[in-house]
Amino acid sequence: MRAVFFLAVAMLAQARQLEIVFVDTEGGQATLIVSPSGQALLIDAGYTDFSGRDADRILDAAKRAHAKHIDAVLITDHHLENEGGVPNLLERFTVGTFYDPGPSADTDRKQQRTYKAYEAALAKQHRELVKPGDKIPIKGIDVTVVAAGGARVQTAGDPNPFCAGLDPHSDENPEEARSAGVVVEYGKFRFADFGDLTPSKEIALLCPQNRAGKIDLLLASRHGGETSKAIYAMQPRVVILNNGARTGADPAGWKTLAASPRLADMWQLHFAFAGEKEANTADTLIANLDEHCNGYPLNVSADENGTFTVFNPRNKFSKTYHAR
Repeated sequence: MRAVFFLAVAMLAQARQLEIVFVDTEGGQATLIVSPSGQALLIDAGYTDFSGRDADRILDAAKRAHAKHIDAVLITDHHLENEGGVPNLLERFTVGTFYDPGPSADTDRKQQRTYKAYEAALAKQHRELVKPGDKIPIKGIDVTVVAAGGARVQTAGDPNPFCAGLDPHSDENPEEARSAGVVVEYGKFRFADFGDLTPSKEIALLCPQNRAGKIDLLLASRHGGETSKAIYAMQPRVVILNNGARTGADPAGWKTLAASPRLADMWQLHFAFAGEKEANTADTLIANLDEHCNGYPLNVSADENGTFTVFNPRNKFSKTYHAR
């Protein structure tokens, strides 16, 4: 009987998975990561308004992933599509610690209004500033900040052969350039979310050495906007685009991502109308085909050995990517 009990415990341990839900905020970001331990990290909170639409979708995702509360929230940058939904979130959910890269650098009046609402909402919350090299404590997984506040992690990496000829821009959005980016590890599985990190800051992180390492799953920076070929050194097997129907996934950025040498598939939260058929993935890999949609997410389940599965709730299609 004891042998059966210990076998059952061992099988249960092997069955535990890391769950990642790419919540549809229709052009913003809200990525919910639930560790096998049950602790949860939310990266960004989507937009405000829309009757709390994005907060409701996050709440639904958390319930489905059996997360009773959110242990940590990382705000990648102080733009309305990332931090706007925080006041709505706090009306619906218990949150542990908030992390962000520091005060807003964007002087736009609308963005400043959103930032002030964010600060007011956090008046009674625990808040910490992050810098490259910091760890966000989530039991059961390793979460490392690799970029924040315009700086990047100092660790060494393998030489990046895709850096030749890359020309950093000098006119990028100052707030997006300060975006916080993280690498999440569960055993051999590695996921990267660089928020709205600009191409120049991607180059700073990944050139001349790839300081992020090889990645199994990559969330496209800036919702699938302009990106740098420096990302090819990470060799992502799957790229997720958290785009809206008319936000992100611009054709030039999409084509750069699609040309990644080791890429198996790109999945999208929305069909991107600007890209038409030439710059959109197959319909089966798109969560929402219509502009006025049901707000379907994309779900990922990952094993410690590096194998992971992406699931599209709209059509119940899933695909498994085995450990390399």
